[in-house]
Formats: sequence, C-alpha cells, structure tokens
Amino acid sequence: MSRAITTAPSSLAHHGIIEWLTSTDHKHVGILYMCTGIFYFLVAGLLALVIRAQLSQPEMTLVGPHQYAQIFTLHGTAMIFLFVVPFALGLANFLIPLQIGAPDMAFPRLNAFTYWLFFFAGLTIFSGALVNGGAAATGWYAYAPLSEISVSTGGGQDLWIVGLLMSSISGILTAVNFITTIFLYRAPGMTMWRLPIFTWEMVATSLLILMAFPSLAAVLAMLFIDRHFGGKFFDATAGGNPVLYQHLFWFFGHPEVYIMILPFFGVISEIIPVFSRKPIFGYTGLVLSAFAIAGLSMGVWAHHMFTTGVVTNAFFAAVSFLIAVPTGVKFFNWVGTMWRGSIVFTTPMLFAIGFMLNFLIGGITGVMVASPPIDFQAKDSYFLVSHFHYVLGGGSLFAIFGAIYFWFPKVFGKMLSERLGMSCFWLLFIGFNTTFFVMQFLGVMGMPRRIYTYPALPGWGTLNLIASIGSLIMAVGVLVFVWDVVTASLSRKHAPDDPWGGYSLEWWTTSPPPEYNFTSLPPIRSERPVFDAKHPELVRSGNS
Repeated sequence: MSRAITTAPSSLAHHGIIEWLTSTDHKHVGILYMCTGIFYFLVAGLLALVIRAQLSQPEMTLVGPHQYAQIFTLHGTAMIFLFVVPFALGLANFLIPLQIGAPDMAFPRLNAFTYWLFFFAGLTIFSGALVNGGAAATGWYAYAPLSEISVSTGGGQDLWIVGLLMSSISGILTAVNFITTIFLYRAPGMTMWRLPIFTWEMVATSLLILMAFPSLAAVLAMLFIDRHFGGKFFDATAGGNPVLYQHLFWFFGHPEVYIMILPFFGVISEIIPVFSRKPIFGYTGLVLSAFAIAGLSMGVWAHHMFTTGVVTNAFFAAVSFLIAVPTGVKFFNWVGTMWRGSIVFTTPMLFAIGFMLNFLIGGITGVMVASPPIDFQAKDSYFLVSHFHYVLGGGSLFAIFGAIYFWFPKVFGKMLSERLGMSCFWLLFIGFNTTFFVMQFLGVMGMPRRIYTYPALPGWGTLNLIASIGSLIMAVGVLVFVWDVVTASLSRKHAPDDPWGGYSLEWWTTSPPPEYNFTSLPPIRSERPVFDAKHPELVRSGNS
C-alpha cells in the first residue's frame, strides 16, 4: 500500500498493467478469460451482421463466395471456441474457489498459462486473414477432404488448425485444474453434497473436456499431417477414409455442445433460487442429471452422421432421445423452484427465463432431428441452423448475459443498470427470436445452409429479410449492454457485498473479493451457507 501511495500515477498505471499480465490470481485469470471472450463475441457478431446482410435478399453481391466462406468459418469458430467455452471457463475460474471457500486454484501458474495459450490461439486463428489465400474457409468443422491441402491451399487453414490445437490443450489443462481444486481445496464443512450447483456442473463439464478434447486434438493433428507430411488418413484415393474425420470430429463435437451448455445450466440453477426466494428444488436430481447428460453425450456423436450410411441409425437415435430425459429433469427442477416462490423479475431472472424459453425450442427441435426420417429431410437445411442457434444462442448466450448481470457487482464492485439491463434483455429476446424462428420455415421450404446466396424462390427473400432485421435488433441490444457496462464502470457508486441476497459463499466476501478471497468463513451446514449465516433462526427451526 505504501509503495502504491508513493508511486507516480504513470508508473502506477504501468505497474497495474504488468500485474494483470503476470497475475496468477484466479480472479484476474477469470476476468481476462471473460473479457477476451466478450471481445470475440463482438467480433463474431459483426461477422454475423455481414452474413445476414449478404443473405437479406436473393442474389446479393455484398461479398463473394470465398469471402463469405471465410466470414462464415471465423464467425462459427469465434462463437464456439473463442467465446462460449472460454467465457464458461473464465466464469468458473472466478467462481469455483469462491464457491468452495478456497484461496485460489490448485495450480495457479498453470491456470495463467492456460489463459495465455487461449489468448494466442485466438490470435493465431484470426491471423489467417493476413496470409496468402486468406483465413480458413472450410467451416468451423473443417470436413475432410475439403480441408485437405489439395483443396484448401491457403496458410489460413493451417493457422486455424494450430490455433484450435492450442485452444484444445488449454481446455484440457484447465479441466485438470478445476477437478483438482474442487476435490482437494474445499473449505471445512464443504462436503461434495453441499457444493453449489454451478460447481457441480463444472465437475461434469471438466470430465467431458478430458474425454472429448483429446479427440479434437488428434483429428487436427492427423489433418495437419495429411496436409504437410504426406499422411493419407482422410484421402480416399490413397486408402484413407474421410468418414473417419467425421467420427473423430463429432466424438468431440457433440460432447462439445454439452460443454457449452452444462456450465450455463449451473448459472441458471444459481440465479433462479435467489430470485424465487426459495432453495433449489431437487438438488440431488440436478446433480445426477448433469452426469447423466455428460455420460450420454459421449454416445450420441453419430446422430450427426445419419445420412452417411455407415452408422447404426436406430441405436444413436435411441440414445439421442434418451438424453432429453435428464435435460427435462433440470427444467422440472427449475419450474419447481419458481413454483409458489416470491419471484423478483430482475434482469438476471429475465435472462434465466429467456434461456428456458429459447432452450426449450432448441431441445424440442433437437429431439425432432434425432429421428432419422426427420433428419434425412432437415439435413443441411436452415432448420438445423435454427436448431443449434436456439441451443447455443438462445441457451448459452442468454445465460451468459444472465451471469454477467448477476455476478458483475461481485466481480467489479459496481452495479449494472436495471433499466438498461431490461432494455437489453427485450431487444435481445425479440431480435433473437425474430432472426432464428423464421429459419425453421426456411428449412422446411428447402433452403440449404452454408450457401452465400440463393435464387428468388417464393418466400425465401421475405423470411431472410425478417431474419436480417432481427439481427439488427440484437445488435442494438448488444450496444445497450456495452453502454451499460461502460457507464457502470465509470460510476463512483460501489455495489454492496451481497446485493441480491445470494446463497453461496462468493456472496459472503467483499465486492470485489480480496487477494485470498476471504477473511472469514461462515459455518457450512448446507448448500446455502450464506443464507444460513444470515438467517440463523431458520436453521434452528429446520427451515433452511
């Protein structure tokens, strides 16, 4: 403190930057992850606006086919690999030690290393736009043989592969750190069956990462060997098998869907009880359903391959139907928590309810395309574009905004505006559904995905224009959010330590937390230790 007082302002600012760049504090690492993820969300959003402008009317020429393919690839890559998953890992980095009463992560230096590996992975992927041939243009899935060197000759594809390899290694190391921290660094009294649901969901997510990400790393390494070292893994003309790429990629890719949603099931499970003024309904069921989803997700990868003719469609359809059951359990528990609760419709609660409504549509359409006869009709159509955006945009994205509005005062010690927050929610909710609901009709009408333009067939232009208008409404909602964050950051008003009446341990410490998180801990006798400490009369009467 004395050194800070006697240091000149310019060198103090310099010291602050160096401290952030070299920090191993889990809170700093988590904030860096989340802020970097939000940056890539804004970049991916701008790319999405270009896509929607190109598709707003038939036979548009805003961008050519190759430029469109690059924009499409970078949009999907940024949203999936550089935004949704890193934001979840950043939020978990910040919250897990706080929620279990630990001073830091088990491996702080490894934690910082994983962030910088992710940071440079993003730069590597986007640097492809600066090389000959431009950025990768094979989609975020890079199917072989389209991604082989004979077809995709640019260096941008190689940089994309290297960047995703770096990102996958970062994720694997982070998962090891999370599991070690949760199992070994819990505070006295914090048994496994008293963990907050968010932390439980991160246990399941971390196990999924350890099982799924090695498959991604392996298939990317094989593709790189094919491209530069004479490998023939996916070259059918030399005895290779391009369907092998699909098996390995989707063995990662479908668990990846749940890696992108399980943490946000945890977010919703934290928000709803607080603003329903009730304990979570069915705590055990929520925990077990997370592991049921994680386990079943490893057995459904081939439902992306029904039309290849090389998988047992009936088996993978049955497992795909089955995975809807534990997801339904979560919805039942969330509704049960709200039932007869004293619901307070704050901005985080609105985003939680919006998540449920959107994800329900994504889940129902997912069950539909899990049926092979329907999948054969919907395959590679805009029906699938609508489906996965309802799952990941309507689901993960709305939960991310809910998490930001819920934990922003804890992370930064400032309150976001409820008025601006509600405006942001309604703009995003209306814009999102305007954009993606009509895509289901486009899919039924036969519009294929992954095309940069389309003929003037009846209804196609009108529905695409509606979708593009919806994307502009979403963009306005994001601008409102950015304005809210900027004005809150500049405000001199500090948030209280527990502005919402929270239940888990992060609401016990200061906002923002001190270096080692806690100066004291309350007795931990349930999954709601802060509530118990503030309402001891309810604990004594057995009503906690």
